[in-house]
Amino acid sequence: MASQHTLSREEAPPMWPLPPRIRPTLADHQPGTLTAYLQAAPLDEVDIADPLWWETDTHWTFFKRLRDEAPIHFTALNKERHRGYWSVTRWADIMAVDTNHQVFSSDAHLGGITLFDMDSDFIMPMFIAMDQPKHDVQRKAVNPIVSGQNLADFEGLIRSRTQEVLDGLPRGEVFDWVDRVSIELTSRMLATLFDFPQEHRRKLTYWSDIATADPEVPGNLQKEERQAVLLGMLQEFMGLWNERVNDPEPKGDLISMLAHNPATRNMPPMEFMGNLVLLIVGGNDTTRNSITGGLYFLNKNPAEYAKLRANPELIEPMVSEIIRYQTPLAHMRRTALEDTILGGQHIRKGDKVIMWYVSGNRDERAIENPDAFIIDRPRARQHMSFGFGIHRCVGNRLAELQLKILWEEIIKRFDTIEVVAEPERVPSAFVKGYKSLMVRIPA
Repeated sequence: MASQHTLSREEAPPMWPLPPRIRPTLADHQPGTLTAYLQAAPLDEVDIADPLWWETDTHWTFFKRLRDEAPIHFTALNKERHRGYWSVTRWADIMAVDTNHQVFSSDAHLGGITLFDMDSDFIMPMFIAMDQPKHDVQRKAVNPIVSGQNLADFEGLIRSRTQEVLDGLPRGEVFDWVDRVSIELTSRMLATLFDFPQEHRRKLTYWSDIATADPEVPGNLQKEERQAVLLGMLQEFMGLWNERVNDPEPKGDLISMLAHNPATRNMPPMEFMGNLVLLIVGGNDTTRNSITGGLYFLNKNPAEYAKLRANPELIEPMVSEIIRYQTPLAHMRRTALEDTILGGQHIRKGDKVIMWYVSGNRDERAIENPDAFIIDRPRARQHMSFGFGIHRCVGNRLAELQLKILWEEIIKRFDTIEVVAEPERVPSAFVKGYKSLMVRIPA
């Protein structure tokens, strides 16, 4: 957990001072070096969107400083990369932005919902990246997928799949929880939601990863390669669309809902692609990374793990606490439609405004003892991980249901699942997730 103490330059390690706008790299990382740098560096010299801070899980210290020292802060570094942005880091200010759709827009043609603008030649409109009224009518087209009746119908299927996956895990040997459990369960559910062939379900995970990957991270696909993959995804889904659009009645899957609803039936191909990306990422990342994060947090907090074993009825509030503590999507972005004042700062028309949900979820002004993982936390559902206002996550109840069932079935089977190494994290300031988490179930 990040220290609450802010180092002075005199207290900082010998690596200080650094040349302007130079910071440590992953290659020369030593324990504590990155955190110490973020504690001591001038605020204006840090680009907290740099993937380095997320891959190393060292961003906490800087967000604490921003909340305390500059809760509405402009970052002007790396203008070619993201042309500057405002960081909004306190709960109340994030709420003010997230619920003011007249001033702060999510429109794809203004840049969309992430810090990086969409490629000008590859804009993918999606209902989360639309303003009212178009947003509302497109969202309503897919709302039935998470109706109360549908969730009730899904419960048995989710439970039987969870039992199958858990019963197939090895005992007494190390394996990757991300691959064997987190991805496996979420990809099965995604395939069901789209009525996508289960034997090809891992394509959905791959497309989600490609859609959200930072192109500047070494090893990630570059612009043209990424576009080619997403066009291939579109082509595959167009085949499903063409099969279902002529059905006399819509089936219960997302493609049928989009194909038969008047608001979405005649979407241009890029808009269809955008909504596919939204639904795949939304259905994948919250659940997948919370499945991993929950096990990791319990291992880091053995007293809470013991509390859960002693009282499985705490699973429901624990699920909300996991989602808060993980914050699977670290931020959402808005674009100012007009000059405005926020927290005493002059936001100009066209400026990027980044709502750091990951920081709001650790704001002491709104949440008591926010850096602690407490599975029986009062008002556990008070968190920012699903957003607010018209863009609140459409699948939040389904995500909670999947996590609840998973932990009910884990507690029935295993006294403990041991994390044997620190996780490998995703180098992204958008998807706050895990590449791998090595674990062992005692024989």
